[in-house]
Amino acid sequence: MKTLHSRTDIPKKKGKKNPLMQEEKRKNRELSSERVMNENGIGILKRFKILSDTYRNRRKRFGLRFTLIAGVYTMELEQ
Repeated sequence: MKTLHSRTDIPKKKGKKNPLMQEEKRKNRELSSERVMNENGIGILKRFKILSDTYRNRRKRFGLRFTLIAGVYTMELEQ
């Protein structure tokens, strides 16, 4: 993954003989909390069926609809 995108952060894994340090555990928790927010957003977009189904309308309006649904979700988060 690092070879495809240089800013990718991957959680550290512990080994049988190499337990994680406290700093590594803290960083893994931060990554997982960011990841949960992103996955919840993707789940909301899938609930609107814009990502999970084949889009059958005009291709020109896909970006507009996607942006509107993402905006509605963002407004819900802020309230």
